[in-house]
Amino acid sequence: MNLKPDKETYDAIAKMIHSDSSPVGIDAKKTHILILEKLLKLEEKLDRIEKKMEE
Repeated sequence: MNLKPDKETYDAIAKMIHSDSSPVGIDAKKTHILILEKLLKLEEKLDRIEKKMEE
């Protein structure tokens, strides 16, 4: 498992979730939406893989 994205990916994500108005520096709502979107895509992908394995 790679928990260290390359600098370009890291910087792109950091820019996407950054918020000057947040005391922690990130927009929590946007961050959670992005995480949930990725989890939903992963779930869809796993469903497709499971269906192929059942064939």
